[in-house]
Amino acid sequence: MTIASSSPLGITSLPDHTQLPDSDGTVVKNFQEHPQSLLLTDSIQSTLDRLYPNQQYAIGQDCGIYWRLTEPPERGAECPDWFYVPHVAPTLNGQVRRSYVLWQEHIPPLIAIEFVSGDGSEERDRTPLSQMGDRQKPGKFWVYEQIIRPAFYAIYEVQKASVEVYCLIANHYELVPPNERGHYPIDSMGVELGIWRGTYGNLELPWLRWWDEQGNLLLTGDERARIEQHRAQQAEERVEQVALELEQERQRAETERQRAETERQRAERLAALLRAQGIDPEEL
Repeated sequence: MTIASSSPLGITSLPDHTQLPDSDGTVVKNFQEHPQSLLLTDSIQSTLDRLYPNQQYAIGQDCGIYWRLTEPPERGAECPDWFYVPHVAPTLNGQVRRSYVLWQEHIPPLIAIEFVSGDGSEERDRTPLSQMGDRQKPGKFWVYEQIIRPAFYAIYEVQKASVEVYCLIANHYELVPPNERGHYPIDSMGVELGIWRGTYGNLELPWLRWWDEQGNLLLTGDERARIEQHRAQQAEERVEQVALELEQERQRAETERQRAETERQRAERLAALLRAQGIDPEEL
């Protein structure tokens, strides 16, 4: 891709992320898209923090990736529902990122994920720019494969409870086969991507989620907190159970002591009665 220092629009310097639209004007297609993005981000955060202790990574959610300068600007951008870029600062020049501008940073995302709202044809459209002209957008698949070039491109279809994962090999995308767990390894992140059926928030749906390389589900902060709360409650219940058992043992010991004391007193009364009758109890 070649980007000139000027454009047919008369712009002599290319705009940065603060000068480009941060929305393409579309609305969220269904109630799952927003929580799905949050779920992906929340559950991968601790993994990325471990991989990048210097915090040099950025996550975009329904945020524009600008790859060429057009009029209107949105026609020169794709807005993945979720993407992750390694080795870049989470902010730019002290400002929260409004978009990701390839001609400004040059580092492609490692993975871009699209949530299918229709039949998936838009996400799989391979029509090149040469067939569309400067006034029309080329196919989304073509833009990701040939221009933006994330190492992995995933297409998630909630209605089918399925995900396709493509890996960029020799300048084109090849479909990644699932492993024995039905997950798709993202080796450079040390994770797997797959479908999890369960409840997140108040929605019970098939969700797109991460696992580690051993097949352990990566949990959200709330899930970890609930597990810790459950463990703490179990520990408290175990302490209470031990205390109850100790109290029961103390009561049994006290009952046995009282029984022994009663037997001793009875024996003393019997011995006293025998002595009163002139009988030595020791000789019996």
